[in-house]
Amino acid sequence: MTDGTRPEAGNLEDLGDGIARVLAPNPSPMTFWGTNSYLLGDRSVAVIDPGPSSPAHFEALLRAIGGRKVSHILVTHSHVDHSPLARPLAKATGAPVLAFGDSRAGRSPAMDQLAAQGLAGGGEGVDPDFAPDILLADGGVVEGDEWTLEAFHTPGHFGNHLCLRHGNDLFSGDHVMGWASSLVSPPDGDLTDFMASTQRLTKIGAARALPGHGDPVEALDARLRWLIGHRLSREAQILDALAAGPATCEALTAVIYTDVAPALLPAAARNVFAHLVDLAGRGAVAATPELSVNATFSKT
Repeated sequence: MTDGTRPEAGNLEDLGDGIARVLAPNPSPMTFWGTNSYLLGDRSVAVIDPGPSSPAHFEALLRAIGGRKVSHILVTHSHVDHSPLARPLAKATGAPVLAFGDSRAGRSPAMDQLAAQGLAGGGEGVDPDFAPDILLADGGVVEGDEWTLEAFHTPGHFGNHLCLRHGNDLFSGDHVMGWASSLVSPPDGDLTDFMASTQRLTKIGAARALPGHGDPVEALDARLRWLIGHRLSREAQILDALAAGPATCEALTAVIYTDVAPALLPAAARNVFAHLVDLAGRGAVAATPELSVNATFSKT
């Protein structure tokens, strides 16, 4: 699934229903065109995902806000392409920062164990100093003058990931995007959580996703079901490869991702490892000598 014409970074785009987008100038293989920062409201606004540490983007956000009051700054998750401008924007506007928690909040015990073993990196980069002013729990409601947001804790891409529903729209962060499937890279990402969160989102009734990167996803339910099917297909590929005998994560990645650019293979390997951790947790594979990115995996 591909997106349309790339918008101009720094411009304010009206997406309807009181929602506007400002694209950050941080394109990359992980961020596509760059990070989408959203403004919600007309007379006063909430800013959703203020974005990376970029003076140009900070100035673009201030221009887009104009003289309006900023009532809330909401962060879907604390990767370095989403959260670093939250604190400078809070200082400039006086608005509080809301999120599920700091960069370790919501991490599963399995991911805590891998992190304790020294596993790190492999993703978009964690904002280690991120700390919200107000914790926004699963099911929490935030109200502005003209809008209401309902929070859904959706760990998977990141432990503290939130999706935020505004009527039929879902600010989906990096959990649901149209241009690519979400990266799930342990220990920040947890595939077991990702699948559960995706299944949950199929039941909330939102119609359109407004993702952290790329264009709006107009057929949200279809995209959610595609994401589930995609992951199940990848799981089947891994199990089929292991049917030929034990293998490492690196070897499995080379067998499965035959059409991926070499620069993206490390990210692909983290996706494979995420599946292997999930399969090990369900007893479908065994890791020797222990569960780690360097283990040898076999079917049980």
